[in-house]
Amino acid sequence: MRRLGDLEAEIMDCLWKWGRPATVREVVDAINARRPVAYTTVMTVATILHRKGWLTREKQGQAWLYTPVRSREAYAAALMEDALQVSEDRPAVLAHFVEQMSAEEVAALRKALRSAGRRTTS
Repeated sequence: MRRLGDLEAEIMDCLWKWGRPATVREVVDAINARRPVAYTTVMTVATILHRKGWLTREKQGQAWLYTPVRSREAYAAALMEDALQVSEDRPAVLAHFVEQMSAEEVAALRKALRSAGRRTTS
């Protein structure tokens, strides 16, 4: 999976944070609070994200309402999987990754592994 570009990531970040469908106008207004961006630029990138399968859209009057297809967590997990594929020694990559984790993150990982183990044995 290709990492999102800067504007793609900003658009997705808005939609993930809001947790609801939104129009390009809403996204433009949110981004313009931080830096200037043209409506047509955001509209073009939102259309590209829709074509790539990152967003669904539904017509509301004259505007499209955009909704993320995947959660931020699913996106991050896919990036992690891509990172693992770069190495010929996945266990070594995982070991290095875990060494950098906080105690809270290790506890969350253990919980996720237990949950995954229960699903595979069911």
